[in-house]
Amino acid sequence: MSSDTMKAIVYTEFGPPDVLRLREVAKPVPGNHDVLVRVQAATVGFGDTLVRNFAAVSPRKFHMPWLFWLIGRLNFGFWKPRIHILGNEFAGEVEAVGKRVTRFKKGDQIFGYRGPRMGAYAEYLCVSETGMVTAKPSNMSYEQAAACPYGAVMALGLLRKLRLRTGQAVLVVGASGGIGPAVVRLAKFHFGANVTGVCGVARLEYVRSMGADAVIDYNREDFADRPETYDLVIDILGKSSYARCLRVLRPRAHLVYVSFKAKQLLQMLRTSVSVRRKVICALVAERQEDLILVRELMEAGKIRPVVDRTFPLEQVAEAHRYAEGGAKMGSVVISLAPAEG
Repeated sequence: MSSDTMKAIVYTEFGPPDVLRLREVAKPVPGNHDVLVRVQAATVGFGDTLVRNFAAVSPRKFHMPWLFWLIGRLNFGFWKPRIHILGNEFAGEVEAVGKRVTRFKKGDQIFGYRGPRMGAYAEYLCVSETGMVTAKPSNMSYEQAAACPYGAVMALGLLRKLRLRTGQAVLVVGASGGIGPAVVRLAKFHFGANVTGVCGVARLEYVRSMGADAVIDYNREDFADRPETYDLVIDILGKSSYARCLRVLRPRAHLVYVSFKAKQLLQMLRTSVSVRRKVICALVAERQEDLILVRELMEAGKIRPVVDRTFPLEQVAEAHRYAEGGAKMGSVVISLAPAEG
């Protein structure tokens, strides 16, 4: 392989994990404000598996309103992929910097995420120094760092937006997925809330390990039938109805949907003025300063990423199959670090 090329996982058609193939492609060249990263680790997140087979996702199946689905199709492609290298979250080492880069230098260890631009399933990646990237937490491996940024930034922005206060009671429905564990841990250890998580029986201990004060197995009982009430009910997947949640919402409490459809948007409008218990459909803006705070919280032990399994780059298809299998507890990570020995 020449110095102008690199290994990457490429897909040229939508479909199951087997569409992901190892290829040799052109190595990216950093612009004036870009950083060239030698990727050491990336993750298999919900966004990666969704985009890989986006042609099969109808507006009805999509987890957000129709307009968001349309924007996604325009970005990722209708019949053929427009982006050919997946990978959102990453951690790695700075290989080179553009002429006007001031924040980083060669050899720096960094982490971050790419959003819809993707591209981390490759040996090298170009990112803007003003994007969602910062120094890697000093107490974390590349694999641990890559497992954290998106979920933690979204959780931090969400809880700040909701003005969560010390001592408030929070119920997190969907506490064991991509964003849920970060919401649980930050609500407990950064904001000082009392947190209850809702998940399946296989992940009860996992959610407890994130700091939840109590956990509810949704297979055995309905949280809405319990006597406890909450200041915030955060539904990560948007599956709980407002009518069902009224029984557990305290006066002036909020039901917060992280994923939502048109029905929830209408409920937010209806409850925005005169109703004491309000619905909020939450959108969180990405801010580089939040990622910097996430790094500080990781170094302070308030955020603790969990890596479930690690796969080499050559086994990305297998990693996608495992991630979609429903058994994972924590992040599925792709390691590009050279083998020892």
